[in-house]
Amino acid sequence: MHKIISGIQQMGIGVPNVPEIWKWYRTFFGVNVKLFEDAAEAPLMTRYTGDKVHSRTATLALSMDGGGGFEIWQYTSRGTEKPSFDVKMGDLGLYACRIKSRNIEKSYNYFKMNGADIQGELAERPDGGKHFFVKDPNGNLFDIVEGLDWFSNTNHPSYCGAVAGTMIGVSDIDASLKLYADVLGYSKIVYDKTDSFDDFAPIDGGKSKFRRVLLGHPEKRKGPFAELLGSTEIELIQCLDRSDCKKIFENRYWGDWGFIHLCFDIQGMDILKADCEKAGFPFTVDSGNTFDMGEAGGRFSYIEDPDGTWLEFVETHKVPVMKKWGWYINLKNRNPEKNLPKWMLKAMGFNKVRD
Repeated sequence: MHKIISGIQQMGIGVPNVPEIWKWYRTFFGVNVKLFEDAAEAPLMTRYTGDKVHSRTATLALSMDGGGGFEIWQYTSRGTEKPSFDVKMGDLGLYACRIKSRNIEKSYNYFKMNGADIQGELAERPDGGKHFFVKDPNGNLFDIVEGLDWFSNTNHPSYCGAVAGTMIGVSDIDASLKLYADVLGYSKIVYDKTDSFDDFAPIDGGKSKFRRVLLGHPEKRKGPFAELLGSTEIELIQCLDRSDCKKIFENRYWGDWGFIHLCFDIQGMDILKADCEKAGFPFTVDSGNTFDMGEAGGRFSYIEDPDGTWLEFVETHKVPVMKKWGWYINLKNRNPEKNLPKWMLKAMGFNKVRD
């Protein structure tokens, strides 16, 4: 067997208010399918939570239009800490979450008409693709981009699907490529540009000079959930004229306010572990076997990129399809390269939360 990276499973988002912010995400992004909701302690994460076991609630929400989901995460044993400084473009870490749109102009108009905090106007990135930035009510930045592919069409009024990638602030793009391109398979360079960029200008810190590299994966992803998760892109941004770029999670815990991790759905965890170690990115957390998330289960692990940004890997073993009928998918004995049948993935839509 070899490692299989099926796509971005979810973006972890630390919040102080799960019910409120999830309603906003349902309204604007259509992530209205609840795959699981789990309240428990997080004993395996003490490395990143001050050597103390803390309690939390975690909700995994998906969109049947396709894309990665959100793991909406809230401490229940402590408050959720904000950064002690105003985060600027070029600071290090998961800076913006990419959301895909099937009609970027109509998405922009929907956000505008519904009072979203849009940052600037509809603009073009270096390859000509149209996009716009918006902040959620907690101040997290989202980059709405033209979707590369779709799983189904739920006719959501925002024309959005779910997670299509991310924008990551790094201190040295060439060092970061050794992980994102060489290990994680984002080896297709869509563009590599150095300049001051008009589409960044409305963002705090965005008028600086940047090197920005947009990465895609040259081949279609494989694996049980690949068709649902879809194609994704990672944009690395390096600020070239600031010497004071800070780590977004400096002096804070994993799970605090903001984008806490980027999670990849994978198969072949032991092979991936060996590849990461060989490349200089050893696992810092490893559940070692099936970790129970209440309604789902799997093995999970973490690494850090060269700037300490947290990346999670999940090898899913069990996932609910229709919980009220006790229907779960066991993935342990399936061909790891094979997509789950589309009808089976669509059946997860029965877990939709209706507003």
